[in-house]
Amino acid sequence: MKTIVSALFLAASLGAAHADTAAQRGFIVYRQVCGTCHSLKQVRYADLADLGLPVGDIKAYAAQHQVPDGVDEDGDPKTRPATPEDTIDSPYPNDAMARLANHGDIPPDFSRRALTQRGGSAWIAHMLQSYASVPPDLKLPAGSFYNTAMSHKHIGMPSPWHPGQVTYRDGTPASVPRMAQDIAAFLDWIARPHLATRHRVGVAVLVYLAIMTGLMFALKTRVWRRRKF
Repeated sequence: MKTIVSALFLAASLGAAHADTAAQRGFIVYRQVCGTCHSLKQVRYADLADLGLPVGDIKAYAAQHQVPDGVDEDGDPKTRPATPEDTIDSPYPNDAMARLANHGDIPPDFSRRALTQRGGSAWIAHMLQSYASVPPDLKLPAGSFYNTAMSHKHIGMPSPWHPGQVTYRDGTPASVPRMAQDIAAFLDWIARPHLATRHRVGVAVLVYLAIMTGLMFALKTRVWRRRKF
């Protein structure tokens, strides 16, 4: 019984630690690369605390961004630094600017991308590693880029990668596959931020049931040993 309980706890701890570490690295990728175009409109800066980010870091990250704050005395729109309670909105002030900077397309919001995308986060990681040189006999539409993961072999987003472009705090080399897998893990966490907690609760319930089963078995054995026939 003790061995089973220990194994359950160990499995839960290792699984959660691995997922959280990859998602934490993925946030660094989002912050330094993806966040320059894509929003997380269903996520507050404060929600990043559940990922293990210190409150001070969250406040500093939020303050780097401006959010609408009504109008001034002349009726012109004004802004203020974001706070942890604000959502992570688009880095562009409006859709027109977003289109102008992205070949006429508006970069999609990433809040639930891992849930809405067919294939989920695994497909996202695969797609982000599937940029390649254009074959000589292929002519791409204007403003598109060759990507073998796409059904038509092209996508409106250029490759965001070059090796070593981000610096991981844990010293992990920032290879293209590593960055792609980490941002996918972060998007998976963002889409289901309480999944790891539910897994830990589930394991705790299994441990509780295992203990209770063992106690009931021991009690039953003791009672029937005393019973005379």
